[in-house]
Parts: sequence; structure tokens; C-alpha cells
Amino acid sequence: MAEIVYPPVIKAAKGLFKALNLKFRLEGTENIPATGGAVLVSNHVSYLDFIFAGLGAHPAGRLVRFMAKKEIFDNRIAGPLMRGMHHIPVDRQAGAASYKAALNALKSGEVIGVFAEATISRSFTVKDIKSGAVRMAVAANVPLVPMAIWGPQRLWTKGRPRQLFQRGVPITILVGEPMHPKRGDDYDQVTKELRQRISDLLEKAQREYPEIPAADEKWWQPAYLGGTAPTPEEAEALDAAEAEERAARRAAREAREQG
Repeated sequence: MAEIVYPPVIKAAKGLFKALNLKFRLEGTENIPATGGAVLVSNHVSYLDFIFAGLGAHPAGRLVRFMAKKEIFDNRIAGPLMRGMHHIPVDRQAGAASYKAALNALKSGEVIGVFAEATISRSFTVKDIKSGAVRMAVAANVPLVPMAIWGPQRLWTKGRPRQLFQRGVPITILVGEPMHPKRGDDYDQVTKELRQRISDLLEKAQREYPEIPAADEKWWQPAYLGGTAPTPEEAEALDAAEAEERAARRAAREAREQG
């Protein structure tokens, strides 16, 4: 697979990280296999997570192909970059094609990146996840690698203004030991274990984070650590309200088109 776009994007990103003096902590990167397929499953706290999850695989010399919502590929700026880096568009109304594309990539030895929560977690804890990542790993006979990211929410996350050019923000990327699910396993149980592993990594990243938010910055800290981010229950209610609004807008648009 020709890599015309990905290497210069990585080089530009690293240059920006250096200019902003972002302070990285990477641990467990040896858990990402140097060759062969793998499913990399990360938590989701910001709109920039794919950049930092990809960085976590860089010490292993791997380029991660992320599964991302189709709307990003429709963007006139982001779309060509996403396609050039061979990421995989996901149409939530018709997911079979994206699943097949990911499976083919895994079988050809690629690392596929998945944000199994599907959307950004407003509570900054790990939401419920579905078994798709586990099923892909089993179908392709590749390892499942848990990952946790913490810090990028301070740069750009849901419901907050972008603060992309903050200097000196610590970014933590922790990679856990691979899991090796196989046919015949209870996929729901494996998914629960995967979620727990990601949660444990995330809690470690949060508790060991080198900065404590100022009084007016506690929005980026989870409630269980004294922050003002929504609790998981509050975040679930906000997500449900947003989904209802999105469905109403879609219905109104379809009614206009039919009318």
C-alpha cells in the first residue's frame, strides 16, 4: 500500500507537538506487535484522539488505519487526508461495508484503530462498548490491544471551545497487554474484560497525571476525581438528548426533501 500522505502528516504533527511543547508520557508501546494485524481499541475523550492513538503505535513502526465516521470523509479538507492515510469510513446506517474493509485490512497485516465507545465520553470515563472490536479480532485471528489516552480533552472536546494552541499540555498514552480472543469465547464477556482493561489504564493515566486543574478549569477532570465533568449518568442523559435532536433534524430534512 503506497504511503504518500501518512508520513508527511506524521512529520507535520510531530513538528506541531514540538512547537507547542506538549509533554508526552508513552508506556506499553512494546505491546503493539511490530508485524501482522491487530485491533487497537482506545477510549475517546477528544476530537484529536486518532492523532495521539496513532502516535502510540509509532514506536512499533506501525501506521494505524482508524475506523471513523463517514462525515469526516465528507469534509473537503479532512476527507482527502483521511482517504490518503487509508482510514476506513463508517456509515452508521450501513456498517457492513466498513466492517468488511477493516477485516480485509487486518488479514493483510494492518493495525486497525477503533474507538469502541463510538462517541466522545463527556464524563471522561469509559462508556459501554459493543463487541464489534472483539468479533473483528476473532474473525481475523489477530490480537486485541487496549489503550487509554488522557490530556487531549484539554485541547478540543465535545461541548467546549477549541484550545488547540495551548503550550505544555501533558498527554498520556498507555498501551495494555494484548488480548487473544478466539472462536467459541463468550464475546460479551471478552468485551467486558476489554472495557475493564481500558478503564484501568484510563484511571491510572488520570490519577498519575502530572497536573491538577485550576479552580476554573475543573471541567476537564472527571467527577470521581473532584472535577466538574458530567457523571456517567449525566453524560448518558446528555447523549440521549443529543441523539433525539439529531433524529428530529434528520426527519425534518427528509420531510423537506420529500415535500
